[in-house]
Amino acid sequence: MAKIVGLVGVGLIGGSIVLDLKEKGFVTKVLASDLSERNASKALELRIADEIVELDTLIEKSDIIIIATPVNASVKLVSYVLDRIGDGQYVMDVGSTKSLLDKEIEGHNRRGQFVATHPMAGTEFSGPEAAFKGLFKDRVAIICNPEKSNPKALNAISELYYHLEMRMILMDADSHDEHVGYVSHLSHAISYALAVAVLDKEKDDTAIFNLAAGGFASTVRLAKSSVDMWLPIFEQNAEHVLPILDTYLEKLTQFKTYLEAGDTKGLTGFIAEANRIKDKLKK
Repeated sequence: MAKIVGLVGVGLIGGSIVLDLKEKGFVTKVLASDLSERNASKALELRIADEIVELDTLIEKSDIIIIATPVNASVKLVSYVLDRIGDGQYVMDVGSTKSLLDKEIEGHNRRGQFVATHPMAGTEFSGPEAAFKGLFKDRVAIICNPEKSNPKALNAISELYYHLEMRMILMDADSHDEHVGYVSHLSHAISYALAVAVLDKEKDDTAIFNLAAGGFASTVRLAKSSVDMWLPIFEQNAEHVLPILDTYLEKLTQFKTYLEAGDTKGLTGFIAEANRIKDKLKK
């Protein structure tokens, strides 16, 4: 049955979700709320939202409420929304960290109507203009701590992800933060550092533009990601990002040591070990 969906935060992820849900007939109307008047206006123009409303109005009128804000805002927003929903309404988030949020709403009398989710898809762009149909097709959606959500809430949100053609996996909040720290958050940290290193060493902007071929461009692509989104992610998941950063720096130092020593055998073994990742990514 088609539903009224409320979208809190109109950007790449939330916007792409509702564009697909509209096309699939899952929703009859999208109500949106955003602190940025520009984003709200753009969401109407791009037909991401059918109506821009105040947050309390959105909560009152929506069947499913999607919290798609930066994670520092979503921690408080989820509690605020749960305080105001009634029976038969369900809430989900799409944030890249989960442990702090899980602790924040532990024991809330409406906790069962909330489903913690993380659709593992995105680009380096942000804002409503970045949203597009098909972003989530054949990607993974992580459902965190499903035992804390009631069956009706899980069914409603699972149906939503089914319409996005995503594969769902279950995980607890702490394991989620640990694993995405390795495969997502570290990648962004490395990309930011690489961009700063190149900008520091290469003062000729024309050379960067002309010589930045596929390898550099793909590696540094994530450095274009929004600070408003990523700073809170790093801060909330520092517990898991810092240890893997230490490991990364150890490996980078090892590579540097081989290179300084002219150790061809060491470099060959290092690169051969790195090549094993292709087998992991095939699974």
